[in-house]
Amino acid sequence: MSSIQNMRMSEGVEWAVHCCLNLAWTGPDRALTATRLAAYYDLPAAYLNKQLQALARAGIVTSTPGPRGGFRLARPAASITLADLVTAIEGPEPAFRCAEIRRRGPGATAVDDTRCAVDQAMGRAELAWRRELAGQALSDLMATVDRTAPDAPERARRWFAT
Repeated sequence: MSSIQNMRMSEGVEWAVHCCLNLAWTGPDRALTATRLAAYYDLPAAYLNKQLQALARAGIVTSTPGPRGGFRLARPAASITLADLVTAIEGPEPAFRCAEIRRRGPGATAVDDTRCAVDQAMGRAELAWRRELAGQALSDLMATVDRTAPDAPERARRWFAT
């Protein structure tokens, strides 16, 4: 059960992606505070701020202190991948970590140093998952939103402008 739970992404990933979309939609000239971003989704500002700080450490957003400060995208949306966002929030560690249980218990067998077949299969699946995330830029997601919910970007811009 715990290994399945470890493979799930935290809600912080969803929050980070949505915040980056809003930062992209509002543009490079406007900084948004964690409090303001949190209010847009009715999220706890302190926890969202931790996600934004992780994005800042990863070079995805910049943080400016002061009364007109806040967060901005650090680079164009086309150069930020979903893999960048997931790694910034979840870390670079593999989702699956083989514990070599095939070497334990009454069913244990003497095994050589080859990788476990389960570990190999999970590694291939994770590689495909990471490639898919790396192949999708924030700008691609923005284009999808423009097609499927064309009023969302302007609605966000208006809300953050008030």
